[in-house]
Amino acid sequence: MSTGASVEAVQRPSTLSYWFSPPEIALVGAGVLFGVLGLVGVGPWTDGQTVLRWALATMFLVTAGARLSPMRHDMVAMVPSFLPAPGLLVAVTGVLEAIGAVGLLIPSVAPLAAWALAALLVAMFPANVFAARRGVTFSGAPPTPLPIRTVQQVVFIAVAVLCAL
Repeated sequence: MSTGASVEAVQRPSTLSYWFSPPEIALVGAGVLFGVLGLVGVGPWTDGQTVLRWALATMFLVTAGARLSPMRHDMVAMVPSFLPAPGLLVAVTGVLEAIGAVGLLIPSVAPLAAWALAALLVAMFPANVFAARRGVTFSGAPPTPLPIRTVQQVVFIAVAVLCAL
């Protein structure tokens, strides 16, 4: 017997959509763009490491900018409850991401910036674990499943390490 009320099913994003969130799109898209520009002789992107550094810098500028956007509220909610001043931590990590991104573009400090960003990624990973385990939504969507987020984080760290070498 129907009551006439409709129940809207909550839909989880497809697994594929988890792999193509803004940081991944920025990293891969910028890598392709700078790589192609370098191949045709435009800009400083004449070697793979320069392309990689610019792509990673683009990704970190996107993630730093998100900390100042309407998504900031969701990022604050991701901070584990045992840490003090979640709003301040989100702001500080955004500033560190932006400084690191700029550092990647300065050849004399790029290796140091890349190592610092790799360490920052390691330090911030517990927030992703917390968000996944607690079901913290991000822009209304469920959190990325922890196995996928872990692989993403390992890839980001690996790219940062490659930028440092």
